Amino acid sequence: MTNFIEELRWRGMLHDAMPGTEEQLQKEMTAGYIGFDPTAASLHIGNLATIMLLVHFQRAGHKPVALVGGATGMIGDPSGKAAEREFLSEDALRYNQQCIKAQLEKFLEFSEAPNAAEMVNNYDWFKDFSFLGFLREAGKHLTVNYMMAKDSVKKRLETGISFTEFSYQLLQGYDFYWLYKNKGIRLQMGGSDQWGNITTGTELIRRKEGRPEGETSLAFALTTPLVTKADGTKFGKSESGNVWLDPKMTSPYQFYQFWLNAADDDCARLIRVYTLLSKEEIEETERQHAEAPHLRLLQKAIAKDVTTRVHGWEGYQLAVKASEVLFGKATLDTLKTIREDEFEVIFEGVPSTEVSKEDVDACADVIDLLAVATRGEVYSSKGEARRAVTQNAVSINKAKITATTALSSLEWLQNRYLLIGKGKKNHLIKLN
Repeated sequence: MTNFIEELRWRGMLHDAMPGTEEQLQKEMTAGYIGFDPTAASLHIGNLATIMLLVHFQRAGHKPVALVGGATGMIGDPSGKAAEREFLSEDALRYNQQCIKAQLEKFLEFSEAPNAAEMVNNYDWFKDFSFLGFLREAGKHLTVNYMMAKDSVKKRLETGISFTEFSYQLLQGYDFYWLYKNKGIRLQMGGSDQWGNITTGTELIRRKEGRPEGETSLAFALTTPLVTKADGTKFGKSESGNVWLDPKMTSPYQFYQFWLNAADDDCARLIRVYTLLSKEEIEETERQHAEAPHLRLLQKAIAKDVTTRVHGWEGYQLAVKASEVLFGKATLDTLKTIREDEFEVIFEGVPSTEVSKEDVDACADVIDLLAVATRGEVYSSKGEARRAVTQNAVSINKAKITATTALSSLEWLQNRYLLIGKGKKNHLIKLN
């Protein structure tokens, strides 16, 4: 085993830990878990920071357990929320759980090893629990005073908090107790906003096991800082919203570009939290980046490591190819290597115009193609198109054109596409 806590310290991933946690982890292989809320069909890069806790935990020789909250997901955690969330159906939650498991399998080793990862669903132990049974099993052991003192509750008292949400910490606390008793789990981990919910679990275990306060802990808690940008704002969203791990919700190209566009001031933190690069590799990359920041070596290192693990090597290569096509020094030869099934991925979000073969055949020259055949969607008039061409601001399939460029010389990619470059912007013409 290696020192898990020490790994988190140098990576800046340790926010808080109960006394005795490091000693327990150094003493023996320990099972620890993190809960994931199945309210969406995909995890996002905010979740990825806590997934990395489980990755390092397993790499250190311990047993990681991922809890999918099939039961608690029906309620919703009030932590960090200003209002109560809508309830999801059992079918929706079950579908989301299956998707989440598939994503976690990309990061954790679910094998036959002693420290193989495991997934559990708290619906399995809550589904047959009666209300009166839960009050006897859990409710009697924690006072309302104790529960009211939690930040997640106090912050909602002014706007109002339902009994359903108020009870969330008790449900999460009972999760920890059930896992402690039935799976031998001694540690719960999570983001720093989960400290109150996690310590409710350690307290419930202490009281139900009859341990006096102050004695050696039976269960432990550990949290990682929430990832924020250098300006203090929340990290993890693009202009279109969450950056998801599911390629159907955030394409490999969009995912790769998100990391590539990270600010320099954020990269020192991001490369430690989100990649598995060693301390020496990170420090060397930082040194090289400082010498030539315009090369964006830190951003590229993060984007490569994370995109490869989330979307695989092929997804990463496609993302790099897309970046070269849309923003780099790609040539016609590069464009010709793009398969037809890749076009929709690479050019997702790029404005496009469909034209008919008859529209193209009716064009007298390339100016007509850019303004008339496209009904003004590329250039609003022939005059505007001609001025742009004259100013050397237009390319077709990455080659600059002139007003005398012959239509017959244009090579339609996959017999269907022309990539128009308007300065730094792209527009796709498609034959329908």
